[in-house]
Amino acid sequence: MTAVSGAQPPHPSTGNNLLLNRLTRKDRLQVLAQAERVDLTLHQVLWEPGNVLAYVYFPLCGYVSLIATTDGVHAIEVGMVGAEGMLGTALGLGVARTTVQALVQESGQALRIRAAEFSRLLASCSSLLQVTRRFTYLAIDQLANGCACVRFHRVEQRLARWLLMGHDRSPGDVFPMTHVFLSAMLGVRRVSVTNAATAMHTAGLIDYHRGVVRVLHRAGLEAAACSCYQRDCESYNAVFSIPTQRSTA
Repeated sequence: MTAVSGAQPPHPSTGNNLLLNRLTRKDRLQVLAQAERVDLTLHQVLWEPGNVLAYVYFPLCGYVSLIATTDGVHAIEVGMVGAEGMLGTALGLGVARTTVQALVQESGQALRIRAAEFSRLLASCSSLLQVTRRFTYLAIDQLANGCACVRFHRVEQRLARWLLMGHDRSPGDVFPMTHVFLSAMLGVRRVSVTNAATAMHTAGLIDYHRGVVRVLHRAGLEAAACSCYQRDCESYNAVFSIPTQRSTA
């Protein structure tokens, strides 16, 4: 999902998490009473496929990749969640088991709530139930869009989309990226990612060195990305009724 601007201003206790900031005051107080602030460390695994969900996470900063695997060998990223969303939406559907790996890709912080407490909160906090359902819908929509993207769009377009998604969820223009990781997340050979990244570097869109990337020309990345990025932005804004305001500086 894509971080957006034009949302409600941060609440001192819920930080920049757009879902928590959309709760009513009464529901927010109930949620905060059950939440604890935790650090998200780079490459930390929050859960593996088949785990029983112990917590729900609302990122305040940083972001987490949702990774699907086949036979424990091949992997591809099927979602990215930062302060625009939450991790553990399955609980909102009454399911407490995971199907993907949740891997921290940029360090940050989150508010987490025990699964049992979250289920109880859903029954008593109507605004929490609403944002959980809406974000679950968006996660499904993004997954469907991602399947089409993998099948029909070029590596260069998909890489630009991924970089924009990471940029949206980062506090600045620099965030972690390695060619090995990106080749796995995009489901392509490493040389394909290297060639695409080199072309972007030559065009002055990005700079990268020692496992980090710096966005130099966001508007150029937006022009290079496939239409899936814009579609994700528009879907999020439509579901949460947020006017579209995208930075192209």
